[in-house]
Amino acid sequence: MIIYNVTTHIDETIQEEWLEWIKSEHIPQVLATGKFKEAKLTRVLVEEEKGGLTFSIQYRALSRKALDEYYEVFAMQLRNEGLKRFADKMLAFRTELEIIDEYSVDFS
Repeated sequence: MIIYNVTTHIDETIQEEWLEWIKSEHIPQVLATGKFKEAKLTRVLVEEEKGGLTFSIQYRALSRKALDEYYEVFAMQLRNEGLKRFADKMLAFRTELEIIDEYSVDFS
């Protein structure tokens, strides 16, 4: 299983607008491609020297093939929408994570 992780640093001045857009438009559009099972939006808990806020969105890909198809067909258009909207107030980078194993515990 592959996790497609998008880490985004935003200027504090666009926090509310960016969060509204990412939750109501962008994440639903990415999931609507049919290439991912789920998404998790998290805030990265670090103090940034130059200010701003950092968020991570983890999309669980259905398969390696599905992620490659996402890159080929959908990624560029969806990335460009965010760049057009937030320009120099947002910086994103992407990583892929391979799930090796998963664990959980139940204390009840």
